[in-house]
Amino acid sequence: MSSKVTDAPAVEESAKRRQIMEGARQLFLTHGFDAASMGEIARVAGVSKGTLYVYFENKESLFEAIVEDERAGQAQQVFALDASDHNVEAVLTRLGDAYVRFLCQPSAMSALRTVIGIAERMPEIGRKFYEFGPQYGIQRLSQYLEAQVKAGVVAIDDCEVAAAQFLDSCQSTMFKPVLFAAAPAPSDERIAHVIGIAVRTFMASYGKR
Repeated sequence: MSSKVTDAPAVEESAKRRQIMEGARQLFLTHGFDAASMGEIARVAGVSKGTLYVYFENKESLFEAIVEDERAGQAQQVFALDASDHNVEAVLTRLGDAYVRFLCQPSAMSALRTVIGIAERMPEIGRKFYEFGPQYGIQRLSQYLEAQVKAGVVAIDDCEVAAAQFLDSCQSTMFKPVLFAAAPAPSDERIAHVIGIAVRTFMASYGKR
């Protein structure tokens, strides 16, 4: 019984923090970082301005928390790779598909545009966005590839470079047009086509013959 009583404030605090972050996320994605004020964030989140400042000292720390929460959670799902699965071609195909869909979803695009717009004057936010997104993906794929090298499935001298090459080849012709609003999100057929080429190119370079 005492454990439940003790944990209640922490649960309530976590829920309130989440409530604030959800309200702020809506504003940032809809209006951008600069246009969103702390007062407006408090209104959308349904809390007082005083309560908002209890949890976040400023707009920058709030946006930073959202970046860390959203990017880390989604990236972990996309890059949940099983080192014991030695069917590299199948693993890369699934990963490439999930990766492109993750990158091209509207919320991810809006977040990236926002970060690009503020990274020069707030480099810490840019660093965290990169750390919990691209860098995390490269590290996870690199670890998977290292396991496959040890298993004798592929021959790769630099797994980190190989991982970055593969991820870049997956997004190269699909990501930027969407980022700059020059094209809609790619179709299932387009994704399958591009990922297929990326996987075949990777296996031709690193697969054991």
